[in-house]
Amino acid sequence: PSVQRYALDNNACVVLPSSEGGKAAEPTALLKFPHDLSRVISMKPYRKSNIVLAKELRNNMTPWERKLWYCFLRKYTVRFQRQKAIGDYIVDFYCAKARLVVELDGGGHYSEEKMEKDFHRTEQLEQMNLRVMRFSNLEIDRNFDGVCQMIDEAVRAALGPIC
Repeated sequence: PSVQRYALDNNACVVLPSSEGGKAAEPTALLKFPHDLSRVISMKPYRKSNIVLAKELRNNMTPWERKLWYCFLRKYTVRFQRQKAIGDYIVDFYCAKARLVVELDGGGHYSEEKMEKDFHRTEQLEQMNLRVMRFSNLEIDRNFDGVCQMIDEAVRAALGPIC
């Protein structure tokens, strides 16, 4: 039976089938990696039980989530996902390429108990090498263009030029 071997050469993964005598045959596929291999996207772990809830939340977004999604993130140059299960949480918006989480906080997020939970949640997400940006619903209402600009700047800072 043929065994595949993988070799990294100039940031590329070459798929090499084994040939008779243990020598590698001609490459059958060439997959390019970014120059910085730390940017290779890996799927984040998640709690499977959150998938049904995430789908329900996508179908019942708040007015502020709908505005940010339909007026900006949905057609943004880099893919964002909404109501994405990551770890033990469901984040409002997630860009895997930029390792960016965007959270919108309504009035219920400003009690002492909820602020502490949000702080812990942010710490957990940051331990997964994600950047978390939080905006209030009021910021979406009063400074929508500014919120969009801050998200765009965060994506560009993570990825460099994206156009």
